[in-house]
Amino acid sequence: MFYVKSASTLTRSGLEVHFRRGLLSTHRLRSTVTSTSPSPARTGKEDRGHRGAAEEETENPAADEVLVDFEKTQEVYRSKASLELLRSLVVFKLCSYDFLVDKNKEIMDLGKKVLGQKAFDQFMKMTFYGQFVAGEDQKEIRPLIQKNLAFGVGSVLDYSVEEDISEVEVGQIESEKHSATSLTYRDSMKGGTKAFTCTNSEEAKCDRHMETFIKCIKASGWSSTDGFSAIKMTALGRPQFLLNFSEVLVKWQNFYAFLAAQQGKDATLKKKLDLTQMQECLTKLGATGDYYGWFTGQKEKHEGCIDVLDWNSLIDERTKTAHLLVVPNLGELEPLLKRFTQEEEEQMRRIFQRMEILGMHAQENGVRLMVDAEQTYFQPAISRLTLEMQRIFNTTKPIIFNTYQCYLKDAYENITRDVQLSKREGWCFAAKLVRGAYMYQERERAEEMGYEDPINADYESTNRMYHRCLDYVLDEIALNRKANVMVASHNEDTIKHTLKRMNELRVLPKENKVYFGQLLGMCDQISFPLGQAGFPVFKYVPYGPVSEVMPYLSRRAQENRGFMKGAQRERELLWKELKRRLASGELLYQPVY
Repeated sequence: MFYVKSASTLTRSGLEVHFRRGLLSTHRLRSTVTSTSPSPARTGKEDRGHRGAAEEETENPAADEVLVDFEKTQEVYRSKASLELLRSLVVFKLCSYDFLVDKNKEIMDLGKKVLGQKAFDQFMKMTFYGQFVAGEDQKEIRPLIQKNLAFGVGSVLDYSVEEDISEVEVGQIESEKHSATSLTYRDSMKGGTKAFTCTNSEEAKCDRHMETFIKCIKASGWSSTDGFSAIKMTALGRPQFLLNFSEVLVKWQNFYAFLAAQQGKDATLKKKLDLTQMQECLTKLGATGDYYGWFTGQKEKHEGCIDVLDWNSLIDERTKTAHLLVVPNLGELEPLLKRFTQEEEEQMRRIFQRMEILGMHAQENGVRLMVDAEQTYFQPAISRLTLEMQRIFNTTKPIIFNTYQCYLKDAYENITRDVQLSKREGWCFAAKLVRGAYMYQERERAEEMGYEDPINADYESTNRMYHRCLDYVLDEIALNRKANVMVASHNEDTIKHTLKRMNELRVLPKENKVYFGQLLGMCDQISFPLGQAGFPVFKYVPYGPVSEVMPYLSRRAQENRGFMKGAQRERELLWKELKRRLASGELLYQPVY
């Protein structure tokens, strides 16, 4: 069994946690600025009915208007000393040069050699680290959190240490010509991922990361009454395990697509498979066993047909049907889980145990957990584990938030499927929408290994995907007030569009259903006006030792290169405020709070 073989419930610290199915088992607000580009509308009778019902159900009389002005620099930068504004100008300008962004890792390595580690760390704290990172530990970051909160902006605390597969492990995987990523788009290779043994030192490292996240949760608890804390799944378990588990999930999903294609259908939520035809198809392939019987335990529910949610639920019951879980591979059927070893099952148990402990601490401290998205070859496992946590902790209010990267081609499919699952099972859907990270790494890997690029073709395609996903969740919020979303964006048009849609759907800022988020050190001209206008807005506040946060900074420079290069407007606002302070004799201004 994937995690715990003998119990369907666990009790820790007086909290009874029920595992489901076995795998882990009114104001009217208006912005003074409006969107310059309409968002893609959801089409079709079902979508129109969804939006119409939402608007009818949330009809409230107009009251006080909430005005948001993104132009008043004196108000925008009230929380900043002049030296901070000057640092922002310098950092944004340096980040606009492609050479510095492309070679940032090499330049930082050279800086360490020339300056020495201590002087290099100090230089980074005066520049890039100081701009985008709050400090090295919980004590050091406290003043910044309290200052932002005084000006209406909360914090998503993020201990920014990331794990990836080691070069040795990557070499082993590629030498076997097999990986979870390649399976996602080209599931046609024999063999399987090698099982790796998890050492005691690696387990101890994961436990240390969990303790750090617990401290982060507690710090979020005292920083505000509704704070967030970010966690990374690769810090809680061996990345290789997440890769192997992702492979299992991807193969299972591809099997559904294969069966749908045999029936002349696509593998979408709206299309259902005929169980009789599925049995006939598998029998022709040489399979033995009652595959029809997989789903006929509840005939009144399925009525001879299943959708993708029914299909995904089957793997939750895999202990009952392990001998039946086979998938096509080069025309033959092979056991899906033959390489999912006992050690990996133990890793599953341990990683979920750590997640459960974090969930309970979040619940006790009044904090929401934001599970960060990571590379696509980890993401199926990360999303699946996060869904299991949502089933447990999001029963009455949102505590666990999943992250959806809208630069991925399948983002809309993923988010609609999870929304429908939450409605079917009765828990609160909670999401953070981002445009995405790891783009250059993903594209290089896809080209190197010869599978389809998982990223949208260009920035405009990603914009359309982001607004499409956002509109879907906003409609769901207006319909039943159970869904929740954080609009994590630096795009001003996206923020304006969200305010406009909240106005149309009469979703109030005080309801805390729609949150806004930006990275620390970026887009203060968006964050602080929203906070001062009463909207729940949060800065993503990274922290950690300088040497350990360098990979985070390097990646941020890469993924935000387009924003940094085009941040002319933010630089203009910064210059405008600096000149205003100089002319008015306020150059030595210090924020008071």
